[in-house]
Amino acid sequence: MTGSHRKKTITRRRALAVTGGGAAVGGIAIAGYQSAFAGEATTAQTAAASGSASADSSSGTCVLMSSVTEGPYYLDGALVRKDISEGKSGVPLTLRITVQDTTESCAPVAGAAVEIWHCDAWGYYSGYTTANPGGSAPAESEDGSSANDKTYLRGYQIANANGVVKFETIFPGWYTPRTCHIHVKVHTGGEKEDGIYEGGTVNFTGQLFFDDDIAQQIFELEPYSQHSGSYTGLDDDMVYDGGGASSGLLTLEPAQKKDASKGYKGYIRLGIDPDAENTGAGGGEGGGGTPPGDAPSDAPSASASSATSS
Repeated sequence: MTGSHRKKTITRRRALAVTGGGAAVGGIAIAGYQSAFAGEATTAQTAAASGSASADSSSGTCVLMSSVTEGPYYLDGALVRKDISEGKSGVPLTLRITVQDTTESCAPVAGAAVEIWHCDAWGYYSGYTTANPGGSAPAESEDGSSANDKTYLRGYQIANANGVVKFETIFPGWYTPRTCHIHVKVHTGGEKEDGIYEGGTVNFTGQLFFDDDIAQQIFELEPYSQHSGSYTGLDDDMVYDGGGASSGLLTLEPAQKKDASKGYKGYIRLGIDPDAENTGAGGGEGGGGTPPGDAPSDAPSASASSATSS
């Protein structure tokens, strides 16, 4: 694996994976968010101005790119909460995601609902715990946590006036044949009710990615090291197209230098068209085929977890 991800010609396989053969509707412009977590009082005007990093150099407008598949492990009814870990073991990860309107000079999209979901340290998704992550991994039920099997590592946050949401979670593991990643949707027009976000429109469906060198370092630690097998690097992933931040590659900073076990902070900026609608059916396989385990028939409820902080 290598930490230098050069831009290169997208292969036909990856082009289909990213665009769904041209069928995707929604749009996205993604750029690494370089500022620190401090400064929550930044004005909306300043936040909008900072969008220049994700703008087209010739036109000064945000670049709108196609969404990718939501994958086979999506569940409706995720809880609105900041901390989605539910006691799952793993290296701490704090995500800061800024949502911007590509049709309004990268202005922040206040009130946008950002939804994320990802696998645990061994490659298992909540609600699909019978799906085999590949290689040799502990049974999901052996992890010793109190996590609800339909809600862990899933959740929403509502963007503030600066278009910013923050999540507390763990560094995802991996599953065959995918690289390490986090799924993301951006919704607008809905509302929070009884701890769940309801209604509205999905404007973007995508995935966030991690530098190979950092992922390799994490996967040498417990509990990730208990999952043996062949890990897929970014260059060989069927969804990541090699475009760096423009393709969802997170900007990562260690919480404590020289000690990966203390966790990471991840930053990214998502530019959407709030008037677009995305079905989540874009190209690219999100999970290596139809999962062996059936999805749970009942959606999670607000009472399923006590971690419903906004």
